[in-house]
Amino acid sequence: MSSTQMKIEDDLRARIIDDPDVILNDHDVMRALVAANERAMGHNVVDLRGIAMERLESRLDRLEDTHRSVIAAAYENLAGMNQVHRAVLRLLDPTDFEGFLRDLGGEVSGILGVDYIHLVLETQQEEEDPAVQRLGQVLRAVPPGFIAAYMNQDRRAPKRQVVLRQIGHGLPEVYAGNAHHIRSEACLRLDFGAGRMPGLLVMGSEDPHLFSPQQGTDLLSFFASVFERTMRRWLQ
Repeated sequence: MSSTQMKIEDDLRARIIDDPDVILNDHDVMRALVAANERAMGHNVVDLRGIAMERLESRLDRLEDTHRSVIAAAYENLAGMNQVHRAVLRLLDPTDFEGFLRDLGGEVSGILGVDYIHLVLETQQEEEDPAVQRLGQVLRAVPPGFIAAYMNQDRRAPKRQVVLRQIGHGLPEVYAGNAHHIRSEACLRLDFGAGRMPGLLVMGSEDPHLFSPQQGTDLLSFFASVFERTMRRWLQ
């Protein structure tokens, strides 16, 4: 018996008639049926309905991809928000300035998933303060004007509170002996109030993709604002 004379079995035919959604919901079966229909019509007949179905299917695939991307971005933003909130709560725990800075370079750094965090403060003192020597793993003292120059390495960029960038290496003035490991960084400009010199919080990573200019800065701006307010308490 040739393929043109073959008939569907009665029980299968009855099942399809009884529940046609089984066929309609199966993309592979529907594609096979549409292809068979096109072959039956021949090459000289334009199947507008088939073309429309293909376009709708393509649009559906794109919508599904967009949907997945939006959900992934939402989860990523939520995870980042949780990280920053946990880091902020940790900042509020210490009862003395040295403990505050040690937590910054330890627990807070671990929560945020960065390799290095340094607080950079401008000072007019020529001799290094003993506190800087004790807390040298986190605290850096630099001359006036250093922070503005460091933030504005790209002269074309407008003045911003947060700068994210990928770099070939860090500066020794900020990262000391770890400078050659740094591949990306987040720079958070700090304002401690009228009459006080500016500060800078630098987060450095050995991962070149952790920070990049294309990323949003809202959460880091929030973290910088909280850090400023906490630092003012210690600077009184």
